Amino acid sequence: MIRIGVLSDTHMPRKAKQLPTAVVDAFRNVRFILHAGDWNFPELAEELSAIAPVYGVAGNTDGTAVVEKYGWQRIVEIGGKRIGLVHGHQGLGKSTPDRAYRAFQHEQVDAIVFGHSHIPYRELREGVLLFNPGSPTDKRRQQHYSCGWLEVEGNEIRADWKFFN
Repeated sequence: MIRIGVLSDTHMPRKAKQLPTAVVDAFRNVRFILHAGDWNFPELAEELSAIAPVYGVAGNTDGTAVVEKYGWQRIVEIGGKRIGLVHGHQGLGKSTPDRAYRAFQHEQVDAIVFGHSHIPYRELREGVLLFNPGSPTDKRRQQHYSCGWLEVEGNEIRADWKFFN
C-alpha cells in the first residue's frame, strides 16, 4: 500500500506560522505529499519535503513564484494511478468539485485532488474519486481543521481525512 498525504489551503504564514503538529503526525508514514494550492509560503514545500517528496499546484492566492514553480494543474502517477491535482478556482462549473472535475475532463485520471473551498469533500463521479482535504489552518465555517490522505493498493484508491482542533 502507498499512502499519500494531501493538503490544500495552508495560507501560511497568515493563518499559521508553522505547519500544525497534527499534520506532521498524520504524515509520518506517507510516501508522497500532494498540495492543492494556496500555499502562500513557498518555503512550505521545503518543510514538507523533509517528510516525503512533494507535488503541488498553485491556488488563487499564491504569488508568481508559486505559480511559476508549480503551475495551475498537473497529473501525478503514483502506484499506477493517475491523480489530477488542481486548486479548483478556475474554469466552468457551479461548484468547486465541478470545476475540478472539468479541469480533467479530457484526461484519463483515477482521482482528482482539489482545494479552494476549504470544505472536506469526497465523491466518486463516473469512476473518478474527487477529494478535497479541507484546510489544516483555515477551517472557515467547518467544525474542524483537516488534512487528508490517499491510499493506493492494487487497483484501489481510497481517501480519508484527519480532523483536528
